[in-house]
Amino acid sequence: MTERAFCFEFLANAPVSTHLRKAFWLSIFVRSGYVTNHISYKSEWNREFIASLSALTLEEAFFHLNPSRKNLNKENGIMFDRIKEDVAAVRDRDPAARSFFEILFLYPGVKAIRMYRRSHWLFNHNFKFLARWISQRAVRKTGIEIHPGAIIGKRLVIDHGTGVVIGETAEIGDDCLIYQGVTLGGTGKDIGKRHPTIGNNVMISSGAKVLGPFKVGNNSRIAAGAVVLDEVPPNCTVVGVPARVVRQEGQKVGQSLDQIHMPDPVALELCKLEYQVGELKKQLDDLTGNNKTDNK
Repeated sequence: MTERAFCFEFLANAPVSTHLRKAFWLSIFVRSGYVTNHISYKSEWNREFIASLSALTLEEAFFHLNPSRKNLNKENGIMFDRIKEDVAAVRDRDPAARSFFEILFLYPGVKAIRMYRRSHWLFNHNFKFLARWISQRAVRKTGIEIHPGAIIGKRLVIDHGTGVVIGETAEIGDDCLIYQGVTLGGTGKDIGKRHPTIGNNVMISSGAKVLGPFKVGNNSRIAAGAVVLDEVPPNCTVVGVPARVVRQEGQKVGQSLDQIHMPDPVALELCKLEYQVGELKKQLDDLTGNNKTDNK
């Protein structure tokens, strides 16, 4: 019996309510070679045995499929360490956070990142449909859309998070902070790298749009509502539409979450024009000899 026929016969005898779940686990075991190596298609395969496989939890299934249990335990340790790091990062940056469990179970940003890490694992192991299914469930639950193909570093904080969109080829470094309404998107229909690469310790404020396959340097800050279309050097502050660099420091001093007190490039330009007009007026008055005082 071929794998295809085996799958059809198994699903035909499974309850309707469990078809999706059983198909998921069966696909894992068939792809891994577990079914081929441990079950004789001609006489020895057993529906009850397959049904028990489908009832395994995610951790148990990976445990049985992984030939090295030490590697699995190591991966589990890394997973829990990542969760602790994510929660600790939120506590450090959000003054409204009160407890570990409140952040873990109630914060949409933390929940979206947890679901992203599961979908990213499936995406990298060629379970593309299931990966997108998990990511779309995350959108419905949290309002945050992270493509499973995106690469995200450690301790990412998504504060509030509603409307955040992170594209397939986007890359985000460690210790970044993203507020609601941020888009890390691409431009055009190019195949390949088409989304931005965000460095370490970058803050992207509410409503900012970063569009294109360029890099945002480490320790940079993107102001609220900015539209970034070009590469941003490290240790910079960019504001405006399109975004321009208005502050560049040799090194970042401390960690600021202030999204309000930033230079306004439009106001700076108006001040500059006002100064130039004043200088021209003085020169004109000197030439005509009609100097007038402010009181007159």
